[in-house]
Amino acid sequence: MPTTAAATPSGFTHRQLRAPLIWGVVFGVLQAASPLAFFWLDPATVYALGLTLIAAVYVGFAVADGRRHVLVVETVVASVFVVAAACAELGSAWLIVAGLAGHGCKDLWQHRTGFVAGTRWWPPFCVTVDWVAAALIAVTLTAQLLPT
Repeated sequence: MPTTAAATPSGFTHRQLRAPLIWGVVFGVLQAASPLAFFWLDPATVYALGLTLIAAVYVGFAVADGRRHVLVVETVVASVFVVAAACAELGSAWLIVAGLAGHGCKDLWQHRTGFVAGTRWWPPFCVTVDWVAAALIAVTLTAQLLPT
């Protein structure tokens, strides 16, 4: 069986993952560049807002899923990312990198387990967005282009 036909644990084939991963890279780059669109705001503020919006998407998926325990878990997880974003706004921008990387890990877990029903293409897309943005922001911070 060719590599493109191999199934992943979530039931996707590698070929079906191609589009979410490509679009994830595109949106990850846009996420990293998002402070340019909101030039009047501090970049840490823009990234903090983005992290909270990204985390909140799963609350919507949990509502659509309809199971109470899924809604509780996803709300708690989203709350952790909101707190991380708030701390990053007041402290180090590296917390945004950690938050995005951590959210990517959460997305990977979601992709592997299917904890929230009906999200087939979203976790691979979102893990790619999160990790690409985290990597680009880390490079920017390392290059001292953003305040740490």
